[in-house]
Amino acid sequence: MNYSESVQYLYSLGNEVLTAKLGLDRIGALLEALGNPHRACRWIHVAGTNGKGSTSAMIEAGLRAAGIRTGLYISPHLIEPTERIQIAGHPVSQEQFAGAFQRVHETATRMVDSGALDMHPTYFETVTAMAFLTFAAEKAHTVVLEVGLGGRLDATNVVMPELCAITPIDFDHQMFLGDTIEQIAAEKAGILKPGVPAVFAEQRPEAEAVLRAHAGGPYTLSRDWAITDLAMDSRGSRFCWRGLPIACPLAGEHQVENARVAAIALTELGVSPQGIATTRWPARLEHVSEQPEILIDGAHNPAGIRALVNYIRRFYLGRRRIWILYGALRDKAVGEMASILFPLADRLILTAPDNARAMPPEDIVAPGAEITHSVAEAITLLAGAAPDDVIFITGSLYLAGEARAVLVK
Repeated sequence: MNYSESVQYLYSLGNEVLTAKLGLDRIGALLEALGNPHRACRWIHVAGTNGKGSTSAMIEAGLRAAGIRTGLYISPHLIEPTERIQIAGHPVSQEQFAGAFQRVHETATRMVDSGALDMHPTYFETVTAMAFLTFAAEKAHTVVLEVGLGGRLDATNVVMPELCAITPIDFDHQMFLGDTIEQIAAEKAGILKPGVPAVFAEQRPEAEAVLRAHAGGPYTLSRDWAITDLAMDSRGSRFCWRGLPIACPLAGEHQVENARVAAIALTELGVSPQGIATTRWPARLEHVSEQPEILIDGAHNPAGIRALVNYIRRFYLGRRRIWILYGALRDKAVGEMASILFPLADRLILTAPDNARAMPPEDIVAPGAEITHSVAEAITLLAGAAPDDVIFITGSLYLAGEARAVLVK
């Protein structure tokens, strides 16, 4: 299969969240048939509810700045599935992606036909196996592996990592992970391994108690390493940590904690954390235009929206006219997110990302909002913004990816 055909087959397997079948037996059997490529590299495993992608990106950037050949595995993608598998800071090529898919798909099909597998691996299991194959083939030395969903039964949890990191835990994906913070934390803590060091971000007390109880090796609480001389602006932050100046190019107060976790992880790995300054992480409070100022932020759950609201209040509220372009998926806490975010908007535009799970904008309670039915249509309305207005595009990573494809050339 070529790249387009491989992507179409992956999509035919169903939505990676709604069709998730958590468990390690299927991915374990598949990887064994593929020669156990998940044993070829050094792994840094990152779980959490919010910030795990940003933290993973910062750790990878620091490792790469130190001259290490890196891999990075993330989800979801913004525009192309190739973004999920990165080597030395770059997404794999379409040819590499298709080649890895072909090998995994053919192996899985044979195993289903022989009865060695109960079904074709899911979307996420398939791409995870593809990533392991690619990292091994490309001889990546150290790979930062972002958990897809939860941790304990996530397809990435077949590795024996060098280090684990767990970013802040909050409510999300309750249908899979449980209805309480304790239950969700227990699932995230499932990546912890005997004797493997771990770094824990600042947590709710009930989440921290669970992580401590599940720790199988030495762990560091991020708050034990104080940050001093913190300075923040709308483009990032600078602070001192253990006497080292750290520059975090990712905007938002929440990124300071993510940077501290990344700094601890890099130090544990014997690498300078100052490489964090080279991090690039699209669609997370990413500035894509200056006049008017346009920011894309893939906040898709209440915790992410609260972080966005804190950012708007700190740097823009009361000083600039605020536009919000919002679209979300039906299975998210849209009412709660809307109640937090929408009161900040001087002008509110609702739309729907191009996704089967998208919530129709008419169903979002927001009196006075303008309704559009595609991201492209919504973006045309931004032409009415004054040069000193500020526009936030948010609500879903799928929305963020579509908007970025239009606005970033």
